[in-house]
Amino acid sequence: MPFITPLLICLPFLILLLLLSLKKYKQQHQRHLPPGPPKLPFIGNLHQLGSSTHQSLWQLSKTYGPVMLLHLGRVPTLIISSAEAAKEALKTNDLLCCTRPTTAGSRRLTYNYLDVAFAPYGEYWREIRKICVLELLSVKRVQSYWSVREEEVAELVNSLSSSSGATVDLTEKLFVLTASTIFRIAFGTSFRGSKFEHGTNIPELIHDIQTMLGGLSGADYFPSFIGWIMDRVSGVHKEFDRIWNELDGFFQQVIDDHLRAGRAVLEKDHEDIVDVLLKIAREQTGLFGAAQLGHNNIKAVLMNLFLGGIDTSATTMTWAMAELARKPKLMKKAQEEVRRCIGNKGKISEGDTDELQYLKMIIKETLRLHPPAPLILPREAMSHFKIQGYDVDPKTLVFVNDWAIARDPESWKDPEEFIPERFDGSSIDYKGQHFEFLPFGAGRRVCPGMYMGTTTIAFGLAHLLYWFDWKLPNGMKEEDIDMEETGGLSLTIAKKTALHLVPVKFSRETYIS
Repeated sequence: MPFITPLLICLPFLILLLLLSLKKYKQQHQRHLPPGPPKLPFIGNLHQLGSSTHQSLWQLSKTYGPVMLLHLGRVPTLIISSAEAAKEALKTNDLLCCTRPTTAGSRRLTYNYLDVAFAPYGEYWREIRKICVLELLSVKRVQSYWSVREEEVAELVNSLSSSSGATVDLTEKLFVLTASTIFRIAFGTSFRGSKFEHGTNIPELIHDIQTMLGGLSGADYFPSFIGWIMDRVSGVHKEFDRIWNELDGFFQQVIDDHLRAGRAVLEKDHEDIVDVLLKIAREQTGLFGAAQLGHNNIKAVLMNLFLGGIDTSATTMTWAMAELARKPKLMKKAQEEVRRCIGNKGKISEGDTDELQYLKMIIKETLRLHPPAPLILPREAMSHFKIQGYDVDPKTLVFVNDWAIARDPESWKDPEEFIPERFDGSSIDYKGQHFEFLPFGAGRRVCPGMYMGTTTIAFGLAHLLYWFDWKLPNGMKEEDIDMEETGGLSLTIAKKTALHLVPVKFSRETYIS
């Protein structure tokens, strides 16, 4: 019959197509995907993210385990909530999931440039990170800024001394300290006198940026056209543009000031980070392959310092002081250590903080119980790999819930309690080698600014403990201190209410007698 010949010709192709379909079906059903909660059509599991994302994920992990698969809209998302699983992701399979997803937030904020935190894995990221680690945030470079930290901390001590016996907003004071320090180190300008073109409030801008980068955009989780409509109806697109314009304008102003005719580094007592970056740009040879280090790349690095250096250090110091205010015995123990160490010198040098072992324990315990970034910045799987026997497909987002890991009773005794002594004699550190303690991440994406951050925190806390005794406002008890976290989707989690304490200037004569 006429139709038999073409059928015979097509039959091998039909058989091949059938075999391929069967193979794909078999592969899909042989995959061992992580467990997770049932998802709804279109939105997936987005409805299960409460006002505090890291806590919502922690609660879900109690039901579905430390390796859990969610779907945020159309995006498969792996949530890791144990030290063992974190080690597999950040060490064993580090190279397979060390890129970053290109979210709407990072696209809007960076446009034509990407920083070391958000850039995808590749040659550009490796070169930018090399500059940060070797040129900008090395131990030698951080130590070269000791005079800046010393002057800014002295400014804080003078401000608190003038308010001795009166209630102060310590949260605001510590933000000014870290912002002033970073502005001088990075930009060579004073935070107190710096304003954006339209007088933008800097604390609010930092909060807006972190909320944008940590938040949800329709373009990230839904088909492109639907996401585009959602972002415009919700105002997210317009807000991205506002933040971008303000931030980019400020960074350009900083660069232009450094390039103005007749300006020299001799105007200051140190080379700031913009000076260093512009020098690298002038002398570069072979960076980024055929590309050159330009102003947009410099802005990218400045953005990293702007976001990572200001709010996180201030937030950690605030949490530490709040915990010590709730436990006066620990406060007294810390004060006695620093006052005994300083003795009759009457001045704290940065080298002194190396001798303050109990202060180091306090900082570690604060970073454990109150990690500044509770969800380590998301990674994206570049190829298939396994975690604890579960399959992880390419393009899967990978979140490590450091906040949950730090509260895992499998790793920590009395995990909800603030106990600095747990680190006494312990080798556990925050440098990315102990996966039960990851405030700065681990692997290729470990935070390059951890030394600068911890140096600022230790120096600031040592001065607060040495120069002042701390009391609660009238009528307030230790248990009345509100320890609730800020909600929402910000990258960092701060204390929801400002910390108000009463500084009383310390008298060495009274202490000795």
